[in-house]
Parts: sequence; structure tokens; C-alpha cells
Amino acid sequence: MAAIVAVAVLGGLAAAAFARICDVAMLAHARLVATNRWAMLAMMPLGFAAVTWLTRRFAPEAAGSGIPQVIAAAEERWRGRWGGQRVTLKTAVWKVVLAVGMLLCGASIGREGPTVQVVAGIMRTLTRGLRGGPGRRALIIAGGAAGVAAAFNTPIAGVVFAVEELAKSFERRTHTTVILVVVIAGVASYAVHGDYAYFGMRGGGGALGSAWIAAPLIGGVGGLLGGVFSRLLAELIGPEAGPIGRWRARHPVIFAALCGAVAAGAALASGGLSFGAGYAEAKSLLGAHPGRGLALAGSKFVATLAAAASGAPGGIFAPSLAIGAGVGAAFARLGLAFAGHDTVVLGMTGYLSGVVQAPLTSAVILMEMTRDPALVGPLMLAALTARWVSSGIMPEPIYHHLSNGWRLSRATSNLPGEP
Repeated sequence: MAAIVAVAVLGGLAAAAFARICDVAMLAHARLVATNRWAMLAMMPLGFAAVTWLTRRFAPEAAGSGIPQVIAAAEERWRGRWGGQRVTLKTAVWKVVLAVGMLLCGASIGREGPTVQVVAGIMRTLTRGLRGGPGRRALIIAGGAAGVAAAFNTPIAGVVFAVEELAKSFERRTHTTVILVVVIAGVASYAVHGDYAYFGMRGGGGALGSAWIAAPLIGGVGGLLGGVFSRLLAELIGPEAGPIGRWRARHPVIFAALCGAVAAGAALASGGLSFGAGYAEAKSLLGAHPGRGLALAGSKFVATLAAAASGAPGGIFAPSLAIGAGVGAAFARLGLAFAGHDTVVLGMTGYLSGVVQAPLTSAVILMEMTRDPALVGPLMLAALTARWVSSGIMPEPIYHHLSNGWRLSRATSNLPGEP
């Protein structure tokens, strides 16, 4: 058990370091854009293509978010000693390097999904030789949960994510290991970051009654948009992709360059709102500056879909929160007596739940990130409404759908890097 505690500390520190590196990369990109905006826009297609080529050449199992790989690794029996590189230290290192490369290009990606795969890889690799104690599956699930907890500074959400997304059946030994690893990794991350709320501390919002009224409306819209996003992504990179997805599989680097061009177009049209993870933009909307909500939501939707479809490493959690914040801010501008702060938070919950179809995780993450437990009821209502609407468009949750391509029994060796 002492070895697991030590590895959990390393996982938490790695997550914190990854977060700092990503912040530096986004700051460096912002400075480069200020120096020569047109050159950086032109670099996006080349950057997307280069990172995709490097991924397929050196670390195909580092592609995309990383959460589907962790789900598949936890559920499947492995062949031979490793059964692939889905959750290994090598893949974790490449994941960090390549995701940072995408952020330097200005891609609309997040670090949260990649952090799940990074911490799961660290946990699995450094506990491989242990005898007794938790099994491989429990350690992978625990590592993934710790990744969510450390990335968002939301320990409760990490445990909920493990139950809702990573594990179909949750044994007693597994949940004990998950809670232990989440707590230890959270403490290690806390030692680096301190006591912070992801989007800052929130005071009391508007009347709680208006939040209950707004919740199903915003949740319905968020579920619709999130379901459309997931459906399009599944058609482009899923194991049963449509015609465009099949063309992408034959010409991955060219397709990635086209995705970069689309992302550059979204950035140009929005005045740069679509660059990066979207933390600052979402925080600005939470600070009662809802004027560009629709512009943020629209541009981030296009740019995030382009980045995710390219096949390069990068998550969709943080951009989804920014898109949802834009949707919520748009509601605040309608003059329906909805409190601006509350609608933005509800928008983030609704859209995130619509994309990943994990309502408990979505609601708890926003509750912990904003430090506003009074909204937990409306958050749950918005998340559940979004899940119901989204499931009518995308019947299978996107991470589980994409994980089918990472299961060894269905993996295709001629398409490295395909989710």
C-alpha cells in the first residue's frame, strides 16, 4: 500500500506539472499571436498536420482525449505483458509533449482528458510489479479518477467519474483504491496549486427559483448541441465512421491539415475567441460579461470539433465548458429574469452533460469548480435534461463509443491512432 501511495503522489504532481506546462504553452501562443497574428493562423494547418503525423508515427495510442483508451484498458483483458500502450509511461510522456504542441498552435483542446490517461499510465506502469493488493483494473480506474480530480481540483467529481464513466461494475476493493488514490493525488496537486477553485470563488447568485426555471431550458439546449457534437465526432473518428471519416482514415495527415484550416477560420471569424482551452473566456462570462456568449459558443464548437477530429492528442472537457458558458450567457441576454451567473454555470453543466452523457460527473464538477453548492439541485436537473435530449441524438455516450476502437478484439492494426 505504501508503494501505491507514493505512486499516487507522483501522479498528482505530474498532473499539476502538466497543468502548468499547458498554461505556459497557451501564454506563449497568445504572445506569438500578438507578435504576428497572420503567421500563427497560417501555422495552424501545418501544426495540426505535424502533431498528427508525430502521433501516428511514434505514439498512436496517445491520440485524442485519452479517456476512451483508459475505459478500454480497464474493461479488457490484455494480451501478453502489456496488450498495447494505451496506459503506459511512454504513452503518458508523448501525450504531454503532443498536447502541449497542439496548444502552442492555438488548438481548442483541454488538458483534462489527457490528464486521465497520463495519471492512469503512471499508476499502471509504476505499480506493475506489485504482488497482492488492488488488481490492474482497479489501479487503472483509480489513476483515471485521480486525473480528473487533479485536473479540475475536484476530488468528489473524480470518484463520481470513476463510477459513472470508467467502470461498468464497481467492486468494493476498486472503490477503496479509487478513493485512496484520488485523495493522495489531490493532496499532491494541492501542494503545488494551493486552495483554488477552477473558475474562481463565486458569491451567491440570483434567486434560486429562477435557476430551477432556467435549468430544464438550458439543459435541453445544451443536450441538443452536445448531442450534435458527439454525433459529428463519432461520424468522423468513431469505429463505424461515415464517408468523411473513412476518407480521413486513408489520408490522416491531409485531413488534419484541413482541420487546422477550419480551426484557423473559426479563430479569424471570432477575433481569437476560439484559441486554446477557453478557461479565460469562460471565467470572463462567469464574471458577468456575457456580451460575446454566442460568438464564443459558435467558434469554440467549430474549433473544438476540428481539433478532436484531427486525431491529435487533446481533450474536449475544457472547451466544452467554454461552449456551455457561451450558451448560458446567451440565455442571460434574453431578458427572462434569469441570473447571469447561474445561467452560465447551468450552461456549462448542460452542454458538458450533453457531450459526454455523464450527468452526475457534470453536475458535481461544476459544483466543486464554482464552490456554489446551493445550485446543486438545478445543476442536476440541467444535467439530466441534457443527458436525455442528447441520448436521442447520440444513443451511446461518446467516450464509450470511441473506446470500442481501442479494445484489442476490435482494434485494426492498419489504422494506428484511430480511437
